[in-house]
Amino acid sequence: MSPSSPRRFTDPEACVDATLARLGKRIVLGLPVGLGKPIPFVNAMVQRACRDSSIHLTIMTALSFRTPKGHSELERRLVEPLARRLFGDTPALDYVSLLEAGRLPANIEVTEFFLEPGAWVGNGHLQQHYLSANYTHVIRDALARGLNVLAQLVAPPGADDGLAGQLSLSCNPDLTVDLLPHIAAMRANGKPFALIGALHRDLPFMYGDAVVPEDSFDFLIDPPEHDFRLFSPPNPAIDITDHMIGLAVSSLVKDGGTLQLGIGELGDAVAHGLLLRHQRPALYREALESTGLLRAAGTLIETEGGTTQFDRGVYACSEMLVDGFLDLHESGILKRRVYPSARIQQLLDEGSITEKLDASCVDALYEAGVRRLSYVDFQELRDVGVLREEIRFENGMLITAQGVGIPVNLEDPVSRAAIATHCLGACLRNGSVLDAGFFFGPASFYRKLRNMPATTRRQFSMRGISFINELFGPELELKSAQRRHARFVNTTMMVTALGSAISDGLADGRVVSGVGGQYNFVAMAHLLPGARSILCLRSTRSKAGTVSSNILWNYGHTTIPRHLRDIVVTEYGIADLRSKTDSEVIAALVDVMDARFQKSLVRDAQGTGKLPASYRIPDRARTNVPERIAGQLRPLRDHGLFAEHPFGSDLTPEERTLGGALRWLQAETSTPMHKLTTIAKALLTGTTDAALQPLLARMTLDHPTSLKERGLQKLVALAIRSIR
Repeated sequence: MSPSSPRRFTDPEACVDATLARLGKRIVLGLPVGLGKPIPFVNAMVQRACRDSSIHLTIMTALSFRTPKGHSELERRLVEPLARRLFGDTPALDYVSLLEAGRLPANIEVTEFFLEPGAWVGNGHLQQHYLSANYTHVIRDALARGLNVLAQLVAPPGADDGLAGQLSLSCNPDLTVDLLPHIAAMRANGKPFALIGALHRDLPFMYGDAVVPEDSFDFLIDPPEHDFRLFSPPNPAIDITDHMIGLAVSSLVKDGGTLQLGIGELGDAVAHGLLLRHQRPALYREALESTGLLRAAGTLIETEGGTTQFDRGVYACSEMLVDGFLDLHESGILKRRVYPSARIQQLLDEGSITEKLDASCVDALYEAGVRRLSYVDFQELRDVGVLREEIRFENGMLITAQGVGIPVNLEDPVSRAAIATHCLGACLRNGSVLDAGFFFGPASFYRKLRNMPATTRRQFSMRGISFINELFGPELELKSAQRRHARFVNTTMMVTALGSAISDGLADGRVVSGVGGQYNFVAMAHLLPGARSILCLRSTRSKAGTVSSNILWNYGHTTIPRHLRDIVVTEYGIADLRSKTDSEVIAALVDVMDARFQKSLVRDAQGTGKLPASYRIPDRARTNVPERIAGQLRPLRDHGLFAEHPFGSDLTPEERTLGGALRWLQAETSTPMHKLTTIAKALLTGTTDAALQPLLARMTLDHPTSLKERGLQKLVALAIRSIR
């Protein structure tokens, strides 16, 4: 709590003045991951440092978003109108613009611990100032580097929240919650710090750890003009490769278990697979059979996952609240509630009690070893609804609303009966179907969260990242009870034949994204009983017309070491690597890699003695080619399944078609020879087809006015016809 009520500002510039007055000219500014950056304040601080070189500004953050821009003439024609429509008045981050232009002043430093994937591989400043850290260590490292300001967007309560004087950290309690005790200690020791909140009324008011008193903040910014539009990237397209991976992963999720989903289209593909399993189980089974997944991994699916509908449902404990979780909740999959009591959670999962309470609950507590209720026990049981809210604890007795005292001795059947009759609640309360650290997504996702009744939104609990990503600590027993049959699903870029994973960087040291929480979750999967880590991997990648395997013999960088290998899923199947010897791991990965690269990998493994000379590639694996999986899914896609945008899209149908056409065109012009061939075909392509006209108009190529535009028109027409 700040020493006095927070100072309020309508102008970000005035807040910059107050921050500099409090802290001086050496500012280490922490900003949230992704969405929660208060852009007007950040830009005001950056511009002040640009004008005054005596200010030394360090920005510590992750995932600094940029409005998409086209890199080619055709991309610009598609992307720029789309960006204007989707992002409107979302202001750009000035420090990002300066980084892009290579004009960041010497007195400003930007340090990120997780980069927009692939966006900054060639940027010297961010590569040099990248902070490699587990998500759970970021606060420690930021404080060590002198963090003295934290600024983020916050949400005021709505009419149905009934929480006057409170604010919600909304999309970003992840690091702020863990920082608050450190801020309190600094204030107590007279060390200056500025915690700044900027109100944004389009942010949903989220609960859990996210709810904090207004006077936690030193400064609050509440601009009189309308809120700027929140950054809301549209749902990415899901291709056949991702759908195959999502289908396989969905079969490894256990009913009554726990789910973590990573960022991106693979998370959406998993959600789509789970919905198909729950809503159309017959078609789901057909998909597993037609793709060969049941034949190849039926025993693993039976023991670790399932193919039937979700009766008990799942609970999500996920670094990121992805929008697919809302679809899973609406469909009745995300419905397993967990409660802030390890013993009640255990009794619930064992079936000794139900969420609807009766006298058997008190007996179950006694059978579980509870003999006398302490004050701590009392608080815990009242918090979860086992004891009514009006019950008090005084002098070792439970006091009813009528003032009657009941002994807390559960060994006495009379006391147990009295507690059940006079103190027991009707049902458990304060349960969560999801605990997450941060969120961002399309505009429809924010709108759904805002429009949820507060009683529903309370079940989507936003927490500090130390709760989500870390197992050990004071809540170890609780986390272990809640996270039963956990499936931690994340994406990786490459996997070596011995099972190590490369997810964040390249062999030459350049960073693609960051470690984030992936290591946390993989390690947790090896610590929790019944948990599994699932790494999703596209088996190949393509660059400049060359296709390469993502399953390699060796690589000069590792994110997840081989001794933490577990389950790897590609579009060709499931490789269970846990408890396997090196030769068994190699063989399992050969089974799920692209057939074009199997022989080379086997030669490398046999050459080092890691595979016996007698090993032969199984016949079933020799058919691992893209054409096979396309053929397997085609009949199901004809039924409307495995669409590119199964959850809808902010893109128009024309934009979705044009996006696919430009991706095709990029692939077909990736080498000089392919480029010449494609241009030659385009010159022979007609452009007068009526069906082409709306698409050409969207690219402003329906009436070309130059030879260049005429050529672009023909290229677009060829690409559209080719993908159709």
